[in-house]
Amino acid sequence: MVKLRTMVQTLMALGTNAYLMFPFGGSVIYQGPLKAVCHPGLNCYSCPGALLSCPVGAFQNFLASIRFHNPGTLPQLGAIVLGYLGFIGTVVGRLPCGWICPFGFIQDLLHKVPVRKFRLWEPLRWVKYAVLVVLVIILPLWLVDASTGLGHPWFCKLLCPAGTLEGALPMILLKPSLWATLGFYFWNKLTILIILITAAMFISRPFCRMLCPLGAFYSLFSRMTLIQLEFIEGNCVDCGSCARKCPMGVKPNQEFDSHECIMCLKCLDACQFRALQFGIRRPPAPEKKRATSPV
Repeated sequence: MVKLRTMVQTLMALGTNAYLMFPFGGSVIYQGPLKAVCHPGLNCYSCPGALLSCPVGAFQNFLASIRFHNPGTLPQLGAIVLGYLGFIGTVVGRLPCGWICPFGFIQDLLHKVPVRKFRLWEPLRWVKYAVLVVLVIILPLWLVDASTGLGHPWFCKLLCPAGTLEGALPMILLKPSLWATLGFYFWNKLTILIILITAAMFISRPFCRMLCPLGAFYSLFSRMTLIQLEFIEGNCVDCGSCARKCPMGVKPNQEFDSHECIMCLKCLDACQFRALQFGIRRPPAPEKKRATSPV
């Protein structure tokens, strides 16, 4: 399963960033019809090779311009993006994080560097929900540019390391004239990127676990997904193999339907006692009523 997952991650990262004409065309960024489709993972719109859009960026841009919609009209773009992400979350939960997100794949590769590994302090898991609420939802709606009346995609401007690595850095290499325009936002995000890249060598998937708003959104559906990683208590011997292999710090035998689970299935491979099973979610078994003796 590990080899299959690595192959899928590689194919998705290359396949969704396969626009190879950017050095030769007039526009560095691909602007064809596929850009109307959002990537299920975090992949920057501005990456020169990107064929798809970023769902977080698309949703922020919708919120930033929502005040220009006529009262009573359906905000079509935002409804489509939200419905698209909600559908993915309902069907597979955070599986895109573990199988098809390019930035998640980069962190997996960095964690293979042979250095001492550390655990993430568990309360930091909750920071990503604050990032989702504050940077993705509240600030694009609330902080408005006085000259245009529009909000800004603050997660992209202030934090997103995928945007820096996949978008900003390649762009300034391809167009050196952009160096003159770099300011606070770029240097701030470059610092965050360096910190996260360094941290990913020592801690598994630090961005996914602490800061990713897309992972936070998908995790809201973790207990209603169509697919499920089921724990079979009678087969478990508490050996801890599943927890040691989990890149997200989940203990599958203790945290059922964890919001952190990205369904990478490393725990499934690690368990030798078949205490974990991956498949379609089954409805809970009805509770049996206790028979009462007649008085």
